Amino acid sequence: MPLRKLFWGRSSKSFPVKIVTLDAELEFSLPWRATGRELFELVSRTIGLRETWYFGLQYEDSKNNFAWLKMEKKVQDQDIPRRSPVPFVFLAKFYPEDVSEELVQEVTQHLFFLQVKQSILSMDIYCPPEMSVLLASYAVQAKFGDYDPATYQSGALAMEELLPQRVINQYQMTPEMWEERIRIWYADHQGMTRDEAEMEYLKIAQDLGMYGVNYFNITNKKQTELWLGVTALGLNVYESENKLEPKISFPWSEIRNISVDDRKFTIRPTDKTAPNFVFFSKNSRMNKLILDLSIGNHDLFKRRRKPDTIEVQQMKAAAREEKRRRQIEKDKLAREKHLREEVERQKAELEQRLYQYQDEMRAANDALRRSEETAELLVEKSRIAEEESMLLTQKATEAEQECQRAHIISAKTQEEKIAMEHKVREAELLVSTLVEEGERRATEAERLQQELIRARIAEKQAKEKLGSFIQSINGSISHSVANSTALNASLLNASHSLLNSSTPHLPASTSISHGLSGSTSHHHMAIGSTGDLPDLTLGGSTDALESSYARPPDLMSLDLLNDTDVDQLSLEIEKERGEYLERSRHLQQQLQHLKSEIEVLKVEENQTVLDAVYHEQLRSGETKYSTLRRTRSGTTKTRVAFFEEL
Repeated sequence: MPLRKLFWGRSSKSFPVKIVTLDAELEFSLPWRATGRELFELVSRTIGLRETWYFGLQYEDSKNNFAWLKMEKKVQDQDIPRRSPVPFVFLAKFYPEDVSEELVQEVTQHLFFLQVKQSILSMDIYCPPEMSVLLASYAVQAKFGDYDPATYQSGALAMEELLPQRVINQYQMTPEMWEERIRIWYADHQGMTRDEAEMEYLKIAQDLGMYGVNYFNITNKKQTELWLGVTALGLNVYESENKLEPKISFPWSEIRNISVDDRKFTIRPTDKTAPNFVFFSKNSRMNKLILDLSIGNHDLFKRRRKPDTIEVQQMKAAAREEKRRRQIEKDKLAREKHLREEVERQKAELEQRLYQYQDEMRAANDALRRSEETAELLVEKSRIAEEESMLLTQKATEAEQECQRAHIISAKTQEEKIAMEHKVREAELLVSTLVEEGERRATEAERLQQELIRARIAEKQAKEKLGSFIQSINGSISHSVANSTALNASLLNASHSLLNSSTPHLPASTSISHGLSGSTSHHHMAIGSTGDLPDLTLGGSTDALESSYARPPDLMSLDLLNDTDVDQLSLEIEKERGEYLERSRHLQQQLQHLKSEIEVLKVEENQTVLDAVYHEQLRSGETKYSTLRRTRSGTTKTRVAFFEEL
């Protein structure tokens, strides 16, 4: 739409303005007589913002102080910078009491998230170290989406500003050590959308002591330097060295009227018996800013306690409908993701089985090839065995003929053997007879020798007398001895010839016959074994392979949730509330674990006053809300008196 139509009837003279939000920059040509509200509405429409009551346009005035653009005054009539284009910053001016209940639009949540995150990183809001790591993990989830271990690389968060510099300086930890602790929690936020992560960030941040507090230097009547904190719940008073823990608090419900007189700021309580609450600021400009913030927060405080306007009700109804629709879509996506993961898992299993079957097929082909080679080798061996069998058969036939001839010769030699045995027996009888005869003759010779000895003795006695007689006897004896010796020699020769002739000599054909017979039997056995070769065909193996490659049954179709399942959605929302409480307890345990883990790496000399105050609150069991209840205890009169004595 042309800008001139937005300001119909006004002067055509215009000037450029530059609007800087926390995630964009906008430039407009603004009519010279345009008011602050017209510029604010133009920016709100451009970014699609409807919850405009939280926000404002901030600028730096001529005295280098930050101020908020007044809605009812003309832009040119205010103390804006005199340069072109005129710079403004679009920021949250007021904070909700409960972000989860009051912030309806996603754009509102996003703008609050960016501003609170910037305040924590710039250390305008104190955040303990373990809480800083948790908030950083939600910021990473909001920016990068779900953690993916397959694509995540170490050092990926090095360029991101995630932790306050104060926290980094207080511990002897490298950037990699901080990143690893952020990554652990980042991985726990799986499935969380950007809007959900930003809302979780704000839910945790709103419990910080300095969240949503605008601080101003003030003094009491005793000129004691103090801090005044303007919040969504009321006014808090802090000591000069402690912005974290208020000393006293005045809720908006106890404040009746506020007035400013130069540097003097007067608050009239609803309790008419209580004195006015008076303090002093550095200048009247600061008092006007305090007054502006007080009036705006007081109006929102009363507005929250009234029924919602039609516009807010419509926005909340649209937000609930959008949330319901997104929840249904999220459930659908979750089921689709689960089914997709299941399909991927089945696909991986099928691919694994396919690879396994391919390996088995290759092994079967190798075995088949080896079997074919073995079969060819066996066929060659079978052919050689058949040739050897034919040769052996021929040799067996020849051996059989030789064996028959040997049997014939053996039959002839059997008769000769019987005759020879008869001759041997006769020779044995003859030998025994001759031996007996020799023994008898030896005995006779011995006897004759003895007689010879006696005869010699007798010869000596009658040598002379029987000389002639002895000579005749000796001649006869010598002749008989020679005959006996010749007879013995002839007997021995006869016995040796008989013994040699009695030993049977078998023909060579007999041993040849036995050898051939053994060879023949061995040959027949070899032939039989050759006939028992295994069947080398692959009967049934092809069917088995085909059945192994059979396709799996079709996957079942996606059964998605219908848009009408609102009752089930309500039950899921109730379930989520319980899960949120359980998750909160789990986060507290994780925070305590991280705190104890990094405690040993703390650098004590870098601890600040706010760190000491925070640790003292932890030891005493104090929280932001218990401290506020304590500082509001007692009557307004006693609290005003306590303020005057500070």
